[in-house]
Amino acid sequence: MTDRMKAESSKESDNRSNEGMQRRTVLKALAGLPVVGFMGFEIFKKNNYAIEKRNSVLKELGLDSIEFPESNYGKTKPSGELIRIGFIGFGTRATQLSKALGFMHPMEVKKGQQNNTLTDWLGQEYLNVAITGICDVFDLHAQKGMATAGNEIRPGGQDAPKLPVKRYASYQEMLADKDIDAVIIATPDHHHARIATEAARAGKHIYCEKSPALNEEELNELYTAVKNSQVVYQLGHQITQSIVFQQAKEIIKKNILGKITLIETTSNRNTANGAWIRHLDPNGNPKPGNEDTIDWKQWLGNAPDAPFSVDRYYNWTKWFDYDTGMIGQLFTHEFDAVNQLLHIGIPQSVTSSGGIYYWKDNREMPDSLHCVFEYPNRDLTLLYSGNLASSRGRGRVFMGHDASMELGNNAIIMADQNSTRYAEGIRSGAIDPGAPMISFNPGAGQIDAVSSASEKYYASRGLTTTSINGRNVDVTHLHLLEWLECIRNGGTPSANIEMAFQEGIACIMAHRSYLEKRTMSWDSENKKIV
Repeated sequence: MTDRMKAESSKESDNRSNEGMQRRTVLKALAGLPVVGFMGFEIFKKNNYAIEKRNSVLKELGLDSIEFPESNYGKTKPSGELIRIGFIGFGTRATQLSKALGFMHPMEVKKGQQNNTLTDWLGQEYLNVAITGICDVFDLHAQKGMATAGNEIRPGGQDAPKLPVKRYASYQEMLADKDIDAVIIATPDHHHARIATEAARAGKHIYCEKSPALNEEELNELYTAVKNSQVVYQLGHQITQSIVFQQAKEIIKKNILGKITLIETTSNRNTANGAWIRHLDPNGNPKPGNEDTIDWKQWLGNAPDAPFSVDRYYNWTKWFDYDTGMIGQLFTHEFDAVNQLLHIGIPQSVTSSGGIYYWKDNREMPDSLHCVFEYPNRDLTLLYSGNLASSRGRGRVFMGHDASMELGNNAIIMADQNSTRYAEGIRSGAIDPGAPMISFNPGAGQIDAVSSASEKYYASRGLTTTSINGRNVDVTHLHLLEWLECIRNGGTPSANIEMAFQEGIACIMAHRSYLEKRTMSWDSENKKIV
């Protein structure tokens, strides 16, 4: 071999080595996205892409230099003293929240042993908390809560404290007890604002399920009470804890999508349970509960008087005295996802329309609803469309001039065929606008692991589990962990009172627009809906 041939061969080898190092550097960076662990990550999937084109596009997107922090989840023990928690309301959601805290009913533990799901739960990070209080107006639910809180089989093993659990006759009694440090509010929505407001005044830290309030007056009162207190308030949204959400934040930060002017969010479900018809068991018989076992007056609270009804008790979402329907139950998650990513805040105006087109029962809540949220100062429109008579998935899409991103339990970025930024890449064939430019899927297959239609719906929205160091972790558990860390160490949680206020105003505007059949506007100077 001549010296020239040797030199060219050496140069070619160096180039291949450099290309390989660049590619390994990129893949290493991508594998280290927050809380680590891509179980599925694809970029520019076409096999015939030349590696130099691939690397040039990675560089153009800024993905060759992204640095992501690794998670310490499971590597450290919680600092600070034991936090004593009281549950106000112990229905279905409270059962999920208690499990995320590290408490499971003995029957659920037995079921987990039979289907081999208990090991993952026992491997959940120990949070150093104790459930010491249960308050529920339904005796059956209160008894379930007591058994759950008292179960000694849980993460933490022998370190887990064994404190007595008290049932409280009313939430006021619980808030007056100095032995309760924090409360989790998992009641029907019409109680949220009032109980949270009184909890803040009592100095109890608050984790409250959405939505934060049903009207502007009680939302303002809640906001003032929390701001004038030292309590940590966390609203029950958990998408910020998902690895996919963290990756989406980096995509937005890098301006991969270009100028975003339109966001479309949707909710589609097509079951009786998904339409909040939940008072019958699988055999069609009414679920348990009567005036002897349910304190109906306390359940009504400040809502208008109504005769006891198992239908109304279980299906409260159908009536506007207790909820804002699809807005409060489903759109709240959509608004939180968008607001946490883009910080859009309160819209200037909202127009809603829809009706009861399928579920012709005694409901007031529409089963088809469409809302337009306008942000002219940000050159942005947020669209929401929900339907309870079709299960066709329509996604959550951020539309930019250069690319769009569909965000759920995965994130898919597609280049726009008329993009300015990627025009050269599209012309050269390095970018195919008809295929995903970037695809994140850390939870591949997880949706098949959930059973009910509701669980599958929430899984598809990225609201159930995420991947940390190669294992699935409940995002509600991570959201509670964030809240507890802020209680112990200071700081502001992601779904804090400011975010709750913005969401609350947006939802009340949408609800009032539907009821009043007119566009609602936000008077930013006087801070009121007009």
